Amino acid sequence: MKTIALFPKVKQPDAKKLAEQVITFLKEKKIHVVVEDDKAEVLNQPPLSSANPGEIKYLITMGGDGSILRVAHMYHYLDAAILGINLGHLGFMADVQIADIIPCLEDLVNQKFSIQKRIMIEGTSPSGETFFAMNDCVLHRARNPSLVEMAIYVDDLYLNTFEADGVILATPNGSTAYSLAAGGPILSPDIEAFVLTPICPHTISNRPIVLTPNQEIQIEYVSENEPIEVVSDGLSRFELQTGETIKLRRSPKTFKLVNLTRIDFFSTLRTKLGWSGKLR
Repeated sequence: MKTIALFPKVKQPDAKKLAEQVITFLKEKKIHVVVEDDKAEVLNQPPLSSANPGEIKYLITMGGDGSILRVAHMYHYLDAAILGINLGHLGFMADVQIADIIPCLEDLVNQKFSIQKRIMIEGTSPSGETFFAMNDCVLHRARNPSLVEMAIYVDDLYLNTFEADGVILATPNGSTAYSLAAGGPILSPDIEAFVLTPICPHTISNRPIVLTPNQEIQIEYVSENEPIEVVSDGLSRFELQTGETIKLRRSPKTFKLVNLTRIDFFSTLRTKLGWSGKLR
């Protein structure tokens, strides 16, 4: 096994102690560990910037699903799979619980896992800039006090004009995030599809729609109102003016997650959503 990069939380004493335990375990297994630069001094470990990016095999985040998204965006140039250790509520991506850290790291070292390559969204802004999303791209009414209208086209074919708070285009990975809260369906993470979900639409007949990722989605902001916001994974954002269009499609890149054999998506789903099975 090559180098592993660790992205810990260190502000809370318990989190720092857990990070030190992870480092100690990996070093005992003869694995070279580097730590995100701004945490390296606190943990007395080599900084990420000192490592050859091509030698970094895995990224381990300590936090939640948001930590995974942040790392995936900030360090997109690292061709490495991510393992998420959850320090709070169980996450859909950061699904390693604190009590299971050492057994899960044992599985990682012993190659008891698979790598899931999850599809991503690639977008083009009106200015021609490219942006990416692992979870979702959200168009939201922002400063507007009322609903806004967005015309949707799929491969240049008109789909509908939604009058709503906004719309979400989510990957299967993001189908359990904002899209789910807005009434969208849960997609199994290995399905290759996008789900388009209107946010609080004015017409209740407007429903989420599942699309093939091989189709290009164009969204035009048609209301004569204030600009709306386009937000990718809750991290990057820009404004869309009246009459402007963004284009969304499948990215040639994939988002790689470590899928441990001891953890399965449906178990995480039941636990996270509080499903209890048959009512009695």
